[in-house]
Amino acid sequence: MAEASKTTQMKIAIVDDETDMRQSISQWLALSGFDTETFASADEALKSIGPNYPGIVVTDIRMPGMDGMAFLKRLMQADAQLPVIMITGHGDVPMAVEAMRVGAYDFMEKPFNPDRMTELARRATETRRLTLDNRALRRELSDGTVLMRKLIGASPAMERLREDILDLGQADGHVLIEGETGTGKSLVAHALHAVGPRQGKRFVVVSCAAEDETALGARLFGGDAASAEPPLVEQARGGTLCLEDIESLEPSLQGKLLGLLNDPVGAEFRVVAVSNLAEGDRTLAETLRPDLYYRLAALRITVPPLRQRGEDILSLFTQMAEQFAEEYGCDAPQLTAQEAAQLLQAPWPGNVRQLINIAERAVLQSRRGTGSISALLSPETTELSPTLMTEGKPLKEYVEAFERMLIDNTMRRHKGSIAAVMEELCLPRRTLNEKMAKYGLSRSNYL
Repeated sequence: MAEASKTTQMKIAIVDDETDMRQSISQWLALSGFDTETFASADEALKSIGPNYPGIVVTDIRMPGMDGMAFLKRLMQADAQLPVIMITGHGDVPMAVEAMRVGAYDFMEKPFNPDRMTELARRATETRRLTLDNRALRRELSDGTVLMRKLIGASPAMERLREDILDLGQADGHVLIEGETGTGKSLVAHALHAVGPRQGKRFVVVSCAAEDETALGARLFGGDAASAEPPLVEQARGGTLCLEDIESLEPSLQGKLLGLLNDPVGAEFRVVAVSNLAEGDRTLAETLRPDLYYRLAALRITVPPLRQRGEDILSLFTQMAEQFAEEYGCDAPQLTAQEAAQLLQAPWPGNVRQLINIAERAVLQSRRGTGSISALLSPETTELSPTLMTEGKPLKEYVEAFERMLIDNTMRRHKGSIAAVMEELCLPRRTLNEKMAKYGLSRSNYL
């Protein structure tokens, strides 16, 4: 069933001048769970099919006016990654082979097997889905506004982080990003690139811990004559080179990198170095050679751990749970006051990554009608005592965080209906308005 629901999200454009053939292909694919649309000519189809068309094309080769080959060439000019399946008659196989050379996805010879058509359409739509997803991701990763919106949170720590990204993004010097595992350092690195003057240029990422010294050196700086790709420092020219796990960079490669950074002609790129903060026995300053460390750490961003982000924890959990609930086709779990307090008190060693995992598991538990948030958290946080409830923060902060989450969730469910929220929470209008103003909640965000 999951596969069928996926196929309906993609279209199949069927282009054939013969009405019977056009309708029979459409009916068969529709019965197989696809969303089809038909066109009697290539000219008619071109009015609806352009770059980023959300689907694939099935077209006959022999048609009056613009034939299938000319149609294919026009489609490939507009979008070279659009899957086009050609329908050929007897004797048209040489033409179909030429179509494959031009860029066709595959071809079927009449009379064709309907099951083969379904399988071919399924594979082609999955290929198209991946292509469009990758394009959307690339657009997203180059859009500073979108990326900044992904840095969710109203806590002072997140406000400072967003301000730092905007300031250092414009500075255009090399930057060191530090933070614990799972805090979102890679997202911050992308955002730095996207809000700065190098936006739209290449953003090249490599993990210094993923390969041995020889392989990483060849990828970064070249030297492998058999390699078809230019070294990463060349690929990043004019853009940003993001070095993740910079603490794992071997001393010999540190020297090469420093030499490149000291050469204003050779280093026509910005380095964003990413390191786990205070993880391991040595600091980054002790791990890197001092001259390289001070070049990279002149500008620095520290991504806050989740446990320091206060009520952002509840906002993040709610948002993630709603996304997973939509994906799994069920209702998101509603937190009790005790569960909200447990989330706020948890140490979160895995930070945002851990919270996302727990939100997904909470949705799956809720769908089955079993389990609790308490059971998903580490043993040391499953039992809350009055002492633990007030340890580290005043009780008032926990109460306010839960109250804000409750109003926010209720406004989301009722799509901004003040009357419905007043009734559910038993609050007079004036009190609700005052609390929304206090917590920075605006009705316009829920409409």
